[in-house]
Amino acid sequence: MDYPLLNAFLTMLWFFLWVLWFVMLFRVFGDIFRDDSMSGWGKAGWAVFVCVLPFVGVFIYLIARGRGMGERDVRQQRRQEEAFRSYVQEAAADAPATGTTGTTGTTGPTGPTHADQLTKLAGLHDHGDISDAEYERAKAKVLAG
Repeated sequence: MDYPLLNAFLTMLWFFLWVLWFVMLFRVFGDIFRDDSMSGWGKAGWAVFVCVLPFVGVFIYLIARGRGMGERDVRQQRRQEEAFRSYVQEAAADAPATGTTGTTGTTGPTGPTHADQLTKLAGLHDHGDISDAEYERAKAKVLAG
């Protein structure tokens, strides 16, 4: 029943370092297999090195390729941001046609009105999903059509 406060602190510290170690190990493995410039043999060699001598392997990998890890992360985030922006722009430009029920009870393929399209564009522009130039081009396209 006797567990001093300092021992509890040291236990929490070791647990934190253990979790930190696994996070770092997974980041290194993710970087090894995400790097397109490295050959398959290079990836296999680093993976074996990190598995056989985990502490030394990870530290040597961080020393040898640490700068590249940050650059690859930035490139990956930029690609994801560009893909998201292009998706949002395509979704805003290609609004799906909606059917409405008229007085005869039939559903016709009528598209959104100009006001609906302009409202959607204004919302995207206000939210920062499209730039001022993109907003003006899309607005001119809606008003012209």
